[in-house]
Amino acid sequence: MSVLLITGTSTEVGKTIVTAAIAAAALAEGKTVAVCKPGQTGVRPGEPGDIAAIEQLSGVTRTLEVARYPDPLAPDTAARRAGLPELTLAETVAAIDTLADVDLTLVEGAGGLLVRLGDFTLLDLAEKLDAPVVVVTAAGLGTLNHTELTTRALHSAGVRCSGLVIGSWPVEPDLAAACNRVDLPRVTGVDIVGAIPAGAGSWTREGFASAAPGWFEPTWSPFA
Repeated sequence: MSVLLITGTSTEVGKTIVTAAIAAAALAEGKTVAVCKPGQTGVRPGEPGDIAAIEQLSGVTRTLEVARYPDPLAPDTAARRAGLPELTLAETVAAIDTLADVDLTLVEGAGGLLVRLGDFTLLDLAEKLDAPVVVVTAAGLGTLNHTELTTRALHSAGVRCSGLVIGSWPVEPDLAAACNRVDLPRVTGVDIVGAIPAGAGSWTREGFASAAPGWFEPTWSPFA
């Protein structure tokens, strides 16, 4: 089993849509794929969360949500407010291990790299699993600082960054977005391996799944 973790430079940068796109691209190659969301927040029991969106867009059927908390906060804070147990690193690793019979397991974090999922961060999880991380980043102003901070944290921990993916690439990029596409690899030392069209999260499954492989660089693989 290959494990790939997906984090973002912040919240609302497109991690869920990128996770769905990677899943769809791998499925298109004939690979078996599972998706794990350790900590889902801001969603009540019975309501669709990020996993439901990933299933709808990609067609992946092997999914796992480890814990869910109602408040739209960092998972550790949301757990305390709800009076529910916080996630632990050990139980999260054990949950991911149950998906070991597939070719690729994608693990979507919450917020940014150092957001507390419980007694750990996604960075801690990547170290424990010895797994690479894809960083989902924004296209516009502010992304250079946020992305370099994230990639530096990965580098300092000895965790490999598999690549940068722009979570929402505008139909008409402004000057900042056009410059950032050049500057992001320059300041981080990490290649942009994909860009998701703005609004792709509202596409049909058929349209999303058929287009997803083309959103990533041909030389990049989630298995590498």
